[in-house]
Amino acid sequence: MTESLDPTDWAILAELQRDARLPLTELGRRVNLSASAATERLRRLEGAGVITGYHAEIDLGKAGYPVLAVVRLKYPGSRHEPLHKLLGERAEILECLRTTGDDCYTLKIAAASMAHLERTVDELAQFGSTTTNLVYSRTLPYRGPREPARDLDA
Repeated sequence: MTESLDPTDWAILAELQRDARLPLTELGRRVNLSASAATERLRRLEGAGVITGYHAEIDLGKAGYPVLAVVRLKYPGSRHEPLHKLLGERAEILECLRTTGDDCYTLKIAAASMAHLERTVDELAQFGSTTTNLVYSRTLPYRGPREPARDLDA
């Protein structure tokens, strides 16, 4: 579907990434569509799987998780189901990416304390060697994709 996303679709995505609770009338106004046209575009984006959900952005520190870490896991085996089971059970594991290179997985973990982080990393270490990096701050918060630049030579 990415080939068929037009500038209006990208404008809708940008507005919803800024505020997913935006009323449809306001969304339409911001992207120069009627509320009904904006609703139809939104349904099409949802139906095509471009929009997969709506989420609240949470201040982890205020929610009781002041420690944020990135953990890389080198997984030596080929049976990943036990790890996937643990990932599904542990709410403090916010995100897990399967990656290339020396490490197989990169995880984002929010912990209530250093001891909590240590216990979580110890659990992950049963699956392979880990490398943990503490996050000082978010220099660039998640912002979602933007409309790709048009190739000027095309």
